[in-house]
Amino acid sequence: MTARPPSGQYPSDEGPGHAPAATGATTGPAVPATFLPAPTHARPQPATARRDTETPARHEQETAERAAPRPGSETQTRHERESAESGASRRPGSQAPVHHEQESAQSARPGGSADRSAPTSSRGPGVSEASPAPTPSTGPDASEASPAPVAESAPAREATTPTGRSRPDRRPDPRTDRQPELPPDPQAGPEAGPEGGPGRASGPRVDPASVESAGRAPGPGSPGRDGARPSRAARVSYGSPPVPRAPRAGAEPHEEDGGVGGPSRVAGRPVAGSGGAGPDDAVENGRGVRAAPPLGDEDRRRLLAGAHHDPHAVLGAHPVRGGVLFRALRPYARSVTVTATGLRARLRAEGDGLFSGVLPLREIPDYRLLVAYEDAELKLHDPYRFLPALGELDLHLIGEGRHEELWRALGARPMTHQGVTGTRFTVWAPHALGVRLTGDFSYWDGTALPMRSLGGSGVWELFLPGVGEGALYKFEIAGPDGGHSLRADPMARRTECPPATASVVHASHHDWGDEAWMAGRAGGRVHELPFSVYEVHLPSWRPGLTYRQLAEQLPAYVKDLGFTHVELMPVAEHPFGGSWGYQVTGFYAPTARLGTPDDFKYLVDALHRAGIGVIVDWVPAHFPKDAWALAEFDGRPLYEPADPLRAAHPDWGTLEFDYGRPEVRNFLVANAVYWCEEFHIDGLRVDAVASMLYLDYSREPGQWTPNAHGGRENLDAVAFLQEMNATVYRRCPGVVTIAEESTAWDGVTRATHHVGPSGFGGLGFGLKWNMGWMHDSLAYLGHEPVHRAYHHHEMTFSMVYAYSENYVLPISHDEVVHGKRALVSKMPGDWWQRRATHRAYLGFMWAHPGKQLLFMGQEFAQGAEWSEAHGPDWWLLDPSYSAEPDHRGVRDLVRDLNRAYAATPALWQRDTDPEGFSWIEGDAREDNVFAFLRHDAEGSPLLAVSNFSPVVRQEYRVGTPEAVPVWREVLNTDDRRYGGGGVVNAEPLKAEPTGWHGRPASILPVLPPLGTIWLRPA
Repeated sequence: MTARPPSGQYPSDEGPGHAPAATGATTGPAVPATFLPAPTHARPQPATARRDTETPARHEQETAERAAPRPGSETQTRHERESAESGASRRPGSQAPVHHEQESAQSARPGGSADRSAPTSSRGPGVSEASPAPTPSTGPDASEASPAPVAESAPAREATTPTGRSRPDRRPDPRTDRQPELPPDPQAGPEAGPEGGPGRASGPRVDPASVESAGRAPGPGSPGRDGARPSRAARVSYGSPPVPRAPRAGAEPHEEDGGVGGPSRVAGRPVAGSGGAGPDDAVENGRGVRAAPPLGDEDRRRLLAGAHHDPHAVLGAHPVRGGVLFRALRPYARSVTVTATGLRARLRAEGDGLFSGVLPLREIPDYRLLVAYEDAELKLHDPYRFLPALGELDLHLIGEGRHEELWRALGARPMTHQGVTGTRFTVWAPHALGVRLTGDFSYWDGTALPMRSLGGSGVWELFLPGVGEGALYKFEIAGPDGGHSLRADPMARRTECPPATASVVHASHHDWGDEAWMAGRAGGRVHELPFSVYEVHLPSWRPGLTYRQLAEQLPAYVKDLGFTHVELMPVAEHPFGGSWGYQVTGFYAPTARLGTPDDFKYLVDALHRAGIGVIVDWVPAHFPKDAWALAEFDGRPLYEPADPLRAAHPDWGTLEFDYGRPEVRNFLVANAVYWCEEFHIDGLRVDAVASMLYLDYSREPGQWTPNAHGGRENLDAVAFLQEMNATVYRRCPGVVTIAEESTAWDGVTRATHHVGPSGFGGLGFGLKWNMGWMHDSLAYLGHEPVHRAYHHHEMTFSMVYAYSENYVLPISHDEVVHGKRALVSKMPGDWWQRRATHRAYLGFMWAHPGKQLLFMGQEFAQGAEWSEAHGPDWWLLDPSYSAEPDHRGVRDLVRDLNRAYAATPALWQRDTDPEGFSWIEGDAREDNVFAFLRHDAEGSPLLAVSNFSPVVRQEYRVGTPEAVPVWREVLNTDDRRYGGGGVVNAEPLKAEPTGWHGRPASILPVLPPLGTIWLRPA
């Protein structure tokens, strides 16, 4: 017998010595040992061949010894009866071999080439192909349970070889031709009958050795055996190509491969009934490919309709009485051949792309399928011979809604399963009648790749050998109403670039270099540290740059300006760029517009190495209605509530999540953990929290249903937010969650176990956007200075509630779009006054209690609204532009504000402590002046004074603490370096013993027009 080809000759070939595939179940009757994985045994060397002079009497004696029944086996009479049945002619209704089966006997053997112009038939003259002679049940791979003696009435025949030579035939010798077998399991139960007979469990087959997800994604550069990423050309195809592919020129088919239409063989010998051997071969070999029991009409209908819940029960290899039943679903294939070491057997066509047959084997071998299409041939692992690659613990946690690493269990995960490299595909679709996998590996025809349902979990699974990174895929879901829809993977970790919508198989290969940052982050408390945020929309910050190109520019720019963090507007995949990322379809995938997930990790890594934290906007409030995404995912409302009034979001034309469903809540909680753990994200800014908390949000009476207590609070959303925050803070030390919440909900940043006056525990956020401060302060500055006296309280009211939550002061993207105008353009007056007010406001903001956030473009006083189409107006900083110093001056001020802020603990150390702030003058409405003190933990103060009137106030007396004799100016927004008029306090200011503003001492600084000054003890 010709040697097996070396490992790696075929994309999915694991080479010699590979353990047989395991089948069976973990529930029900005991599984025979021959169905379970076993250690690889050394291939036995064949004994010395039988001499031609060996007497027939000796051989007949050995044959009789093998035929004797073993202890515990059935009687010999029954085996003789079964042997006669197995050697009978073709089943009624089966067809004779078609033309390409007749041609298979003309294929060349190894070492020669095919010669179709001069075929040599191996069949005897006058023998009918449709009626082969009865076949005795002996042979090298015959079951030990079915040893029938062979009786010949004539001398040994001569068979014609492909070269035309005749050779004496011999009987198979069990001493030399026997294949390695697994020992029988004394604990094994009865063998499984065909399609659900005795020994078959009703539930999914689960590897008893696998409790959690089987295997991990290969490490960097090692999705395949050779440690390199497989190329697109190297991936296995599971469908017929639209354009037939011819065999390689000059290629010689291996005996195991046989070429297209090669004859069937067992242990190197032809197998009768395969279309490649005549009746003489059938008698000579003693075994044949018997017709499989017909597939039930219901199973057949559901399988072909993509609505079968357990295709592994009818496809693949299954032990049956008298051998092993093989069945494959390969639409458009000309033939399907089972190949293994010493085995080559063509299956019989059942129609509709189904191929089947029963082979006389004691156990399921480590086999491949040789699928022949028109002028093309594929050698594949059978996906339906593998146990589930998802463990019982994973399924239990998914059902409980407590799988905190859900991305490791669902979606597409490259892995090595049962010794074979491929990808495990899993999807949650509990209402589906069936799910099929489709992709570029099947030419987008999912007929041949139905997935199995794993018990009552609602999870569907299929392990696909040979498919690896970069493969495109979707799920074809058969809904309860019989309709079919093609869906992207909700758990996809990579997607095609929009407008394309396919999911992409992905495994990360990024090597992180931010160990020092991550170690330092875990030990800090964000409330007591500097926290100055630069908000960025990545696609438009520098249009056209990829993640990796941004990594060369963004960290340097942000670090130069002194910001401690960047906040990225949503980076999760979204189909419509005009949504800025706030209508997400790919919750687990960074947008492919700028690169791959590893490219995004490279950007985060670069920011961390520059000492800059990364916050991302996260959108668990709603999702779009795209038919290929989450909406009615499995034919019924799944991620959204079943009640249409609860599901539809009235403002954005989207759907809300069903926070009361454990699996949906798990999907979102795990997603928050995913971004923090997989991408090293330092914070999540949760969008639109108010719309989640209230059942009547943007709804009129009659459009919403009260909760169980008759209130308007969404109790499910409250529980979800509490669980999300508790899980993130527990698993990811140093990470901060930030709520964009615009109402007066009590306890947004209070601990979840602390119950407030409203009867609810806190939501558990770390910080909350102070939307009230932002609206009030911008409204005040929008008035002419002469009118500001009547709105003085709008600047002071924030301190009434400043310590009720942990606040961030946001000047975000929402305030500079849709007709709201850019920050500098909100200010009244001429260009000089608008710039001066802009600078004074930033000085006031940085000194006010709370962290601060500034949207891109506002750091250099861009006058136009932001547009995602072209981003910031960087040309304003072009030295050739006449007004460039005005814009550059504002940017220089932002840099100095951040540097002074970071160097002054009084501005950030006690942001959440009322003792860290005290008013000096909060009621000078006629002067438009505000003065207050900030204190650090040691009591060292900073004095901030803002003058929002366009007049210089000389020697404006300000009360001061008695303990500070001399003050010096550390920042003045009217400095000429920033484009101001240069009204500054160049000399130290000595405190006078004149009490003022309730203080024992006072100083007389000059207040610049529309300016803010900071003073520190000298």
